[in-house]
Amino acid sequence: MRALTMTDYHRMEVADVPRPSPGPGDVLLRVTATGICGSDIHGFTGENGRRHPGQVMGHETAGHVAAVGDGVDTDRFPLGAAATLNPVVLPESDLSTYAGREQHCPRKLVIGVAAERQAAFADYVVVPDRNVVLLAPSMPVHLGALVEPLAVAVHAVRLGDPAPGEPVLILGGGPIGQSLILALRMAGVDRAVVSEPDSRRRDLCRELGAQTISPTDGDVAEQAQQVAGGQVALTLDAVGMTSTLADALRATSLGGTVVLVGMASPTVTIPAYAVSTGERVIRGSFTYAAQDFADAAAWLGEHHGQAAPLVSRVVSPEQAPQAFLDLAGEQPDPGKVLVRFDDTPPGPAGAPS
Repeated sequence: MRALTMTDYHRMEVADVPRPSPGPGDVLLRVTATGICGSDIHGFTGENGRRHPGQVMGHETAGHVAAVGDGVDTDRFPLGAAATLNPVVLPESDLSTYAGREQHCPRKLVIGVAAERQAAFADYVVVPDRNVVLLAPSMPVHLGALVEPLAVAVHAVRLGDPAPGEPVLILGGGPIGQSLILALRMAGVDRAVVSEPDSRRRDLCRELGAQTISPTDGDVAEQAQQVAGGQVALTLDAVGMTSTLADALRATSLGGTVVLVGMASPTVTIPAYAVSTGERVIRGSFTYAAQDFADAAAWLGEHHGQAAPLVSRVVSPEQAPQAFLDLAGEQPDPGKVLVRFDDTPPGPAGAPS
């Protein structure tokens, strides 16, 4: 089968590798499409140190059930069913301890990050059945690759606990910022203000229903206050740099909350007075709980038309190496780029790969 392999930093190749087989309790998914995440790009360039040469990445994915291992209930996971995977995998012994906060488990494995495990930039991927989430039959299967970034946004919004009807500021209008617009809508909030320098991304955010400003047009906090009618009680930083965190704190009201979602920089400088004298809260947000993921999949199944604009481009595995170079360059796509591996449901489990 084909697997998109990072043979070195800044270099991707399509390799022919053995097709994996599901073990006990596992499901084999025939991949339809996998999204290229910003963390994949930072891994591709070597910036984040969380991806390594020789690795098959990919964690934003959707496909069809192609085979199941011993002990898997085929009534729950019928062959051919459309599905996505929650890449945060816990040991069975930790499931009850970390129920509802799976992302806090210190022994978790994240498919697409763990270098020792082949992930979803491939024709097939194996995942434990407890991490498989079925998709609504009415939804185009490739859009199931948007569930994972939407789950990131759902978790961040729930941590911020916005009040319906109140404006919320989003810093960064890339795919996570775009997903935050949808997650706010899920939470009953329809007033999102997005700060984004790229005009194409601003256009896309407006198409999703947000108001936009540009940090190149002046002070972000002042612009946000003008659009929102004052300081906001909640800011979602989908970038994660010293400059955006400072903007977030200045734009957020006394006693308000900043949720740090983006991880553009592993280390940031915090203006401490803006936190202490303003009694502002900074909340970190990382991945999601299993319920966040399931809720994101359910919402997307019912509202996939609203999410469809997030997909800017679909490429083949053979075109993917150039797509990675494009996304790592100075003019990335406005929305999500998907790598499409399969256009049709899989045949029988024993069919050739």
